Amino acid sequence: MFVKRFFEPSIAQASYMIGCQRTGEAVVIDANRDVDQYVSAAAQEGLRIAHVTETHIHADYVSGSRELAQRTGASLCLSDEGGADWKYQFPHDRKLKHGDRITIGNVTLDVLHTPGHTPEHLTFLVTDGAAADRPIAAVTGDFVFVGDVGRPDLLERAANFAGTMEAGARVLWRSLQAFAAHEDWLQLWPGHGAGSACGKGISAIPSSTLGYERRYNWAFQITSEDAFVKAVLAGQPEPPKYFATMKAVNKSGPAILGGFAIPPRLDASRLPELLSRNALVIDTRPADQYAAGHVDGTINIPLNGSFVNWAGWLIRTSEFYLLVDQATAAARLEELARSLALIGIDRITGCIDAAAARGERTIAQITAADLAARLPHVTVVDVRGANEWATGHLPGALHIPLGYLAERAGDIPAGRPVVVQCQSGGRSSIAASILQQQGLGAVSNLAGGITGWAAAGLPIESDTHATTAGR
Repeated sequence: MFVKRFFEPSIAQASYMIGCQRTGEAVVIDANRDVDQYVSAAAQEGLRIAHVTETHIHADYVSGSRELAQRTGASLCLSDEGGADWKYQFPHDRKLKHGDRITIGNVTLDVLHTPGHTPEHLTFLVTDGAAADRPIAAVTGDFVFVGDVGRPDLLERAANFAGTMEAGARVLWRSLQAFAAHEDWLQLWPGHGAGSACGKGISAIPSSTLGYERRYNWAFQITSEDAFVKAVLAGQPEPPKYFATMKAVNKSGPAILGGFAIPPRLDASRLPELLSRNALVIDTRPADQYAAGHVDGTINIPLNGSFVNWAGWLIRTSEFYLLVDQATAAARLEELARSLALIGIDRITGCIDAAAARGERTIAQITAADLAARLPHVTVVDVRGANEWATGHLPGALHIPLGYLAERAGDIPAGRPVVVQCQSGGRSSIAASILQQQGLGAVSNLAGGITGWAAAGLPIESDTHATTAGR
């Protein structure tokens, strides 16, 4: 048996190719849109991709299963579980039910219906028939992660299916109880690693065993359904806005890309005209460079490991432009086109040399001591997530998570200077650029965020009382 794990860091997503080296056949599970990587890997190993399948209708990225099957001539096998509302709405070759089997030479994948994260979710039990008659591993998708389980609230919180959150949690509990009956040695190959919003505490370790998870995964330690429901729904992070779009796209049928569209390069002389008609222009330089001088009307999303996440949150239009360092433009443009296509942003309207973005507008950086001296005469906007806010926040701060800031900027009181703040200063730099772009004049960024504030021994307020950090 041949196994290869593909991991996409920008979305913390894992997919798998499993092959039989005797017959030269392979199956790919949970392909993302970069289908070339699977085709290349199969060719290198002398394998033919015979089947393409996935564990469920994904919400956090656009599936590449449809395109990969079309490209290779493979049989497209998709879940037929969960009821009428959870059916794939585009043609595919085989509808999978609990108890079905996919066979590639000596290797078998037995289909388990494991609902909870979503109603149609499947897990695949993998048996290497050349060596054993019992499963060696389970491809668990978003059912069981290393250290966590798939969140059952996304259908309600991200896709607006009201009333599904608690019901999903109870179904997930029952799925876990049934799955726990398998052998300790069963390896678990999950669909996500640390950094994914599909769970609240996913480990960075790529795989585990059921025996280990039964002992150390919090979800297997709870002994009652009601307690599990309460625990699994508590503390889940805010789902990015694009999750609802991904769910609909993957259900109805993702577009066939045939490769990633490299955006055209535009002359910097276009920039004033674009901004005059309120086009979305994103400066991708590091936050400190942007703060030191940028063109008024742009927003800042630095081109780092969090770029795809915040682009998914903040790009809500089909027309947008990127300011990119031209010294590395060729490689970066291809990388950007690929990364954004993974989450359904298939076309970047154009790119402009970031050298033209070094304008006169700045973002002031304020220290914790200076901010403390100015309170309560400024409005502090905390742009962290709800879970972070609950652990403690600056006294009197207004809480608006970054992903919702553009639409809730009107909640910020007028007529006072604004200081934006996050954990250490990264997200608040993006937030400051958004508020400037929306017309707020006096906007500063708290350097070091609440981490720096706490290190200075300044007071932190919880929901019930204020404490003084470090004392």
